[in-house]
Amino acid sequence: MVDHTPDHPPKTPPPPKRPLSPPRPETGLAEPRVRMEMRNRRAANWTLEAAPWSAGKASRAVVSRLHEWGYRQADQAASYLTELLVRTAVGDGGKRVSVHLADQNRQALIVSLSHQTGLTVCDDTLLRELAVLGAVSCGSDTAEDGRRVWVVLDL
Repeated sequence: MVDHTPDHPPKTPPPPKRPLSPPRPETGLAEPRVRMEMRNRRAANWTLEAAPWSAGKASRAVVSRLHEWGYRQADQAASYLTELLVRTAVGDGGKRVSVHLADQNRQALIVSLSHQTGLTVCDDTLLRELAVLGAVSCGSDTAEDGRRVWVVLDL
């Protein structure tokens, strides 16, 4: 019996292509804001440059879409509310603004998102102004993706 030693080392499996990432640490903070989700209704959205002219462009886009959906009686209120929402988002100092629109049960939801981090929720002055302009309901919140201000309008 002859001992035979191999000419090469034993074959080892290749290393993994991506190392496994460790579990995310628990921060102990409140749960993160859920991404905005609109289901079972018509919806539209626009992303605009954060510029002074964006308010007018967003307003025209929202009113035009409401007309496409058959709503013509809330033109002035929808226009004023959209302009104020977008001017507020532009004033936050980000590079872009997004506007979201949805309808349900003869009401419209109009939302502006500033995409600027580190902001606080809107003060009561803005919310009162939105109510005076015709909002049935309105609110504001902040998260990592920016400040979100929304209104609900009867159509």
